[in-house]
Amino acid sequence: MNRIENVFKSGRKALVPYVTVGYPSVDATLKIVPLLAQSGADIIELGIPFSDPLADGVTIQHASYEALQNGVTTETCLEVARKLRSTIKTPLVFMSYFNPIYKYGVEKFCAECAVAGVDGLIIPDLPPEKGQKLELFASRTELDIIYLLAPTSTPARIKQVTEHSSGFIYLVSVAGVTGTRVALPATLTNFVSDVRRVTKKPLCVGFGISTTRQANQVAQIADGVIVGSKIIQLVEGDTSFSRVADFIKQMRKAIDTSR
Repeated sequence: MNRIENVFKSGRKALVPYVTVGYPSVDATLKIVPLLAQSGADIIELGIPFSDPLADGVTIQHASYEALQNGVTTETCLEVARKLRSTIKTPLVFMSYFNPIYKYGVEKFCAECAVAGVDGLIIPDLPPEKGQKLELFASRTELDIIYLLAPTSTPARIKQVTEHSSGFIYLVSVAGVTGTRVALPATLTNFVSDVRRVTKKPLCVGFGISTTRQANQVAQIADGVIVGSKIIQLVEGDTSFSRVADFIKQMRKAIDTSR
């Protein structure tokens, strides 16, 4: 049983924060991630910066740009993961577009992820029908491949993604890009129910979740809550990162009181 599986076997709803590696700096990432773990995060997404992050809104696009300007590469991200694994036990998941992985070498990337202590991969622009090669190499190194489903996904797509995903399934709350939103869509409950009917795998919801109320709502219907843009916003201008730590503690409490 790997680290991600252990999270969901524990019975509590997962809190999954996202950070862009290298934003606002590599040193900051090495400080922020342990704080997230200490404050109640169950799984942590490490974003590999990319020049054309199509699924991301303005906040994460900006963070990726700044990280790239700081010289962050795929190699840098692997080294950051290695350092983090030596200090925390929390599952680490890379969020990357396929281009950096392809350029690095799919087999080499999967092998080095395993050595670095990375537990899974989220690749928004890689659908299951194009992911056979990655799945092959990932299975050899016990990496989970976490595919995404959108509210517009057809029954056939839902079936395909649920069959190919491991670790958990990433449910996009809205058809669009990442970013904070005032309210969650009224159709979210039905969307989660539609996926739940065809799989017993854990379902985590992301895109647009930025408040404790939203986290509580999601935790009532899904197995995990993914938060990204709000964390990036809280990091800006706060060298102590206390705002991020306080926010995660509040989100943890909101999720735990959803039952």
